[in-house]
Amino acid sequence: MVAANGVGSRKGFYTPVDGQPNAEKEVMLRIQDQYHVQFANYEEFYRWTCDHYAQFWEVVLKYCDVKLGSPYKQVIDQTKTIADIPAWFEGATLNYAENCLRKGGDLDTAIIVASHDGHLTRYDYRTLRNDVAFVASALRKHGTGVGDHVCGYLPNMYETTVAMLATAAIGAVWSSASVDFGVVGVCDRFRQVVPKVLFTVDGVTYKGKRHCLKDKVNAIVQDLVSIEHVVVIPFLKTSVDRKDYEKHEKFVAWNDFKHCVSTKPLPLECLQVPFSHPLFVLFSSGTTGTPKAMVHTVGGTLLKHVEEHIVQANMKSSDVILFYTTCGWMMWNWLMSVLYTGASLVLYDESPLEPDAHILIKLCASTKATILGMGAKIYDEYTKRGEDFYSMYDLKQLRLVLSTGSPLKPASFDYINEYIRPGVVIGSISGGTDIVGCFMGCTLNLPVVRGECQHLYLGMDVHAYDHNGQSVEDEQGELVCVAPFPSMPSHFIGDNNGQRYKRAYFEKYPNIWAHGDFCLINSQTKGVVMLGRSDTTLNRGGVRIGTAEIYSVVDGIEGVEDCIVAGQIIPEADDEHIILFLKMRNGFSLDADIISLIKSRIRTQMSPRHVPNAFHAVPDIPYTNSGKKVELAVKQIINGESVEKVSSLRNPDALDHYKVFRRT
Repeated sequence: MVAANGVGSRKGFYTPVDGQPNAEKEVMLRIQDQYHVQFANYEEFYRWTCDHYAQFWEVVLKYCDVKLGSPYKQVIDQTKTIADIPAWFEGATLNYAENCLRKGGDLDTAIIVASHDGHLTRYDYRTLRNDVAFVASALRKHGTGVGDHVCGYLPNMYETTVAMLATAAIGAVWSSASVDFGVVGVCDRFRQVVPKVLFTVDGVTYKGKRHCLKDKVNAIVQDLVSIEHVVVIPFLKTSVDRKDYEKHEKFVAWNDFKHCVSTKPLPLECLQVPFSHPLFVLFSSGTTGTPKAMVHTVGGTLLKHVEEHIVQANMKSSDVILFYTTCGWMMWNWLMSVLYTGASLVLYDESPLEPDAHILIKLCASTKATILGMGAKIYDEYTKRGEDFYSMYDLKQLRLVLSTGSPLKPASFDYINEYIRPGVVIGSISGGTDIVGCFMGCTLNLPVVRGECQHLYLGMDVHAYDHNGQSVEDEQGELVCVAPFPSMPSHFIGDNNGQRYKRAYFEKYPNIWAHGDFCLINSQTKGVVMLGRSDTTLNRGGVRIGTAEIYSVVDGIEGVEDCIVAGQIIPEADDEHIILFLKMRNGFSLDADIISLIKSRIRTQMSPRHVPNAFHAVPDIPYTNSGKKVELAVKQIINGESVEKVSSLRNPDALDHYKVFRRT
């Protein structure tokens, strides 16, 4: 039986209850009334939002009460295609920070920071607003203004949220990287945006160990000469001594910086900027070279996020959301926008499984989280362990469980429904850094179907295209989007003629966004089964890793002439092993010392996730006639697949060397 709140027994998946109100229904009713249409079912409603995308996004803007500083002249020029990257709400001005901070009551909890031992530190909205005002004023005093770039090399902590919102308040642009990134990985990203200010931390703890970041930070500041000020947040210590750092004249402690204008509360002054003004620069995985620096706009990001949070997920000020993410993942940016609803965020940056595999569930219970989210691989680990969390902890308040990063396994659907929260809405959401949001995910108005994303999101005209470029259902296809949406990147930094942007999304199908994922749309449920990446990006534990990042480290190692890396699917582990093939120089062999050196370099310069699982010496590396490494062919061979179009290779015989590594 399904209870009145839509939560059922420990055996049944969520089924919506007739007559139960939610934001998505209210938007549907508003559209029916305003445009004199009637929807017989959810699919008709969804189809209308795609066919009339301009009207839909205008309704969302007004329903969600996005605050504008000045009105818009038009929603969008509908004569333009998605490949034209049309502007949205031209003429409108707004401020992201102002919108995120306007709804929470002074004494309402904005942020709960959790430590590995379960200790909770709470910050109310008044404190958050005051701290954002302090830091925004400090940024202005230090010469940072509209369009300047500010970067964060930080864990997911309260001060990170403050620094980002302060950056947005003054019209500057924010980028962040997780502290598990190595120096090369950070500099390859931040160098592109030419930052004036860097926010960082003296160190972190992870898996119960303390990690000082001083050497990494010194190296980053040495490389990024544009940085004028480095603000260091004390974490390992109670205070920061700038003399501990090289170029110490650039360094300032967090509290000194925050209060350099005043120690008394200041008014929060939020600059009104155009809808298309840059807010975030996010970075691709770096598959084909230096990571792409994708610029996401203030208005487009905010509007897409509030649609997902308020309309799709029915988030309210009473919600408490715990979504496990680092600052290097787009889900952090997505999470920050939840503040717009006046809800409470739970921030946790340490290991989700070691030394305490229950920590996220414990925090869910202790904070009374209503929404829980994390990468699918963590749910997979829970599923393998099979512990009955629902019996062990008080999780009755949970109404929505979100998963992303990689497809959520059907067995994990079963586990969540049985052992985390019976009858809960299970939202397997999917999108990407490219859109700083989702193409598909959850809805309270359709049943949860095992193994599927519930539905394509409203206003996202997504299809699965077969090899002929035809929209198909019930068979695998390339995930494409055929109509514009607000959170498309406005441009890539350094892509002056826009050709890199065009190649990234519009090369495969003219005027159609090809996202690089394979999927299957169920004709009966209209749910979506995600089938993984359609390119050669490595994917370890749901984390995308660019092959070029590995090459950038290995290429500088003595004795290595060339290399190629590919992912080998390991079905029993539901994961991908990274295999590095190396062509050694004459007089060198791939011995234990070189392998150890490669591992160490990759671990320190990139991250532990980048370290390959296996290393093999090969006599040759395959290349195309245009001089590109043939990663896809190598991946196909080692995964037991056939390889086509070898005639396009410069040295097709080189592929024969990889057949001995074929998985059978």
